[in-house]
Amino acid sequence: MLTLTTRCLVGSLGLLSVLPAQGYISKSIKQASKPNIILLLADDLGYGDLSCYGSRKIETPQIDKMASEGLQFTQFYAGSAVCTPTRVSIMTGKYPLRYNVGRHFNDKEMYLNNDMPTIPKLLKQAGYISKHVGKWHLGGLNEKHVKNRENSMPGPLQHGFDHYLAMLEDPLYRAPAMLQNRLYKDGAKHLVRDEKIISPIDKHWTDVKTDEALDFINNQANGDHPFFLNLWFDTPHAPYEPTPEESMKPYRARAKGKDLLYRGMVSRLDHSVGRILDKLRKLGIEKNTLVILTSDNGPAYIGSPGMFKGRKVDFHEGGIRVPMIAWWPGQIESGKQTDELGHTTDLLPTFCSAANIDYSSAHADGKNILPLLTEGIPVKDRGYVFWSIDYYGNNGNYGITVDKRPEPVATEIVRKGKWKLLAKEGQPLELFNLEEDPYERWNLYKQYPEIAQDLTVALAKWLKEPRVPKPY
Repeated sequence: MLTLTTRCLVGSLGLLSVLPAQGYISKSIKQASKPNIILLLADDLGYGDLSCYGSRKIETPQIDKMASEGLQFTQFYAGSAVCTPTRVSIMTGKYPLRYNVGRHFNDKEMYLNNDMPTIPKLLKQAGYISKHVGKWHLGGLNEKHVKNRENSMPGPLQHGFDHYLAMLEDPLYRAPAMLQNRLYKDGAKHLVRDEKIISPIDKHWTDVKTDEALDFINNQANGDHPFFLNLWFDTPHAPYEPTPEESMKPYRARAKGKDLLYRGMVSRLDHSVGRILDKLRKLGIEKNTLVILTSDNGPAYIGSPGMFKGRKVDFHEGGIRVPMIAWWPGQIESGKQTDELGHTTDLLPTFCSAANIDYSSAHADGKNILPLLTEGIPVKDRGYVFWSIDYYGNNGNYGITVDKRPEPVATEIVRKGKWKLLAKEGQPLELFNLEEDPYERWNLYKQYPEIAQDLTVALAKWLKEPRVPKPY
């Protein structure tokens, strides 16, 4: 049963209803025009990193305001516990394993095939103008790819976007910048816009992305077409670097070192979100714009998963349960929270529904949750939900604030209702009742053999389903 309440503690966890795919177009949409759609994706933002999700260390007033004016999810999940697979799940509405994507892409030969439907390709059918801004990490943004696109990997335009601005994701630029703690300082010095390498911009990379997004919104606000803005931040992904002083000043008296830098980076994200929403209000288009804010996976290093076990690359809740806020004044009732399960594969079918695109459930693993957003109607019987990831043996996301990675290490999850089974290469490891034990303290695998068997069989069947061959 759906639980929608006025502002309550995010930590409260009710019974999960899980959803079936439907080709549903919400009858509650009060406007004939198709809404603009904005997706704000943070990188490595933990469930406990925002004050509206319980953080006492970091102040996020703009995102808190967004939550108070929209719908806040307490059980929203990234498609994986690492970035590239989740981005695949967002773009395609399908589990990343369908495309043999189980780990983050390197900046060399790895890339996502471009012969499948994606959000911008589908929205284009409904007249949308789309732009990608920021981190991409789906391949094809090396300098040599940009300069010889016809004979190299696809990039954002080939995946359906009309425009884009991104950092050149080239080993010559990105790897040294990350190793030398200057990704945000120098990221805007290696930019490509719409297949043209542009002059350096001497400004913090987060602010450059936000400026670009605001220009796009400005240019499209009075146009003849609705727009889709895909704004993917790098922050608060490492390296932890200084942000403009206004974002660090509130913490200088109570934090230092990486802790201070991390807080400043999350606050800069908050500042950027506020700028986006303020622009929509000033242009008078907020009531015709759906905005989603979420994260690609759980936190790394010093980020906070809240009270949950695990973090980035781990398949316990802390690695995959992420913040998600949906904002659409006049369509989404303000001040609500839901404990319904949501997933990044849901974004594509939901955006299609908002745009009145009839996208059959056969084409997506995700579910249309627009009725949940606008009317509080849960989609019935989601059935089994799956996750997969390549095995990350030695991972550096522990050892700073958490000494040891949780064991056993899983590579798959199958979820049905309140039950979650973790497995490694198809072999079951742990079974949890997330309704009673969201913090995964009590392994019930031996106590409930029938449930464990049912989930194990479902996982085995899913792992045998056809996959698109890797293009590299």
